[in-house]
Amino acid sequence: MLKVQTKIDPYEYDESIRKDGFGVIAGVDEAGRGPVAGPVVAAAVILPQNCRIKGVRDSKKIPEKEREELFWSILLNALCIGIGIVDSEEIDRINILRATRQAMHSAVTDLTNNISGKPDVILIDAVTIPSITIKQMPIIKGDAKSASIAAASIIAKVVRDGIMIKYHSIYPQYEFYKHKGYATKSHLDKIERYGPCPIHRKSFQKVMDLMLPFNG
Repeated sequence: MLKVQTKIDPYEYDESIRKDGFGVIAGVDEAGRGPVAGPVVAAAVILPQNCRIKGVRDSKKIPEKEREELFWSILLNALCIGIGIVDSEEIDRINILRATRQAMHSAVTDLTNNISGKPDVILIDAVTIPSITIKQMPIIKGDAKSASIAAASIIAKVVRDGIMIKYHSIYPQYEFYKHKGYATKSHLDKIERYGPCPIHRKSFQKVMDLMLPFNG
């Protein structure tokens, strides 16, 4: 007989962790590991125990307008939110994985600086954060399983998109407002035409290949 997979309720997932003795949960996720331009942004979010914000799920699967509405719902309902940002220059210096962990570390530090006490546990999408003394649970595809991680993914994504839209006003020729720094054909064509700008990640192979003609 075929086993039928039931869909995980992200709020029930978090509740099951609370029942294991972790009353205060912080979800952590990032946006911006994959792009070839701009920062990586992480968010840490603590949702109230009985709070259910309809529609909260993996930010990558949410249309932009709905994502922005959820962003404000999370801001209004969350007990606390922390943000961490690592720019493209630092990404080039230390590599994207270390930069992602650094952004997450900053987000958790920002969170704990703004609440009394600390979360009992941090739920993180897939990775762990070095030098954090709070108990951590790395969860594969966590943004699809945990409401707290999903909420963090929405906050991180909307904050990062806002940064990239601001960069569009500084470097309009790259049209960052459209692709947010991801390696779309249109974006790569712009790099080939104009060369990289200061927020392009020079350590990423796709950017390095397009830099060759500009390096003489």
